[in-house]
Amino acid sequence: MCATFTNDDEGKRVVNENGETVGLVEHVEAGSVHVDPDPGITDSIKSKLGWGDADEETYALNTDNVEAITDDEIRLRRL
Repeated sequence: MCATFTNDDEGKRVVNENGETVGLVEHVEAGSVHVDPDPGITDSIKSKLGWGDADEETYALNTDNVEAITDDEIRLRRL
């Protein structure tokens, strides 16, 4: 699936393949989603998503990491 983000995605939960919340969509800008990660998300998941140790509060979500977008959430591919 090639994900297409819209303003309707703001406020959606971002969940991993097990349905566990890993963040929340803060805003959509020019088709890019910026996610505020759950404080409990592990460094290994952040690394796989390319989020690293940035000082920013939100991180861009790469569409290649998205399995599905529903009315309530953005589900990540298995990492």
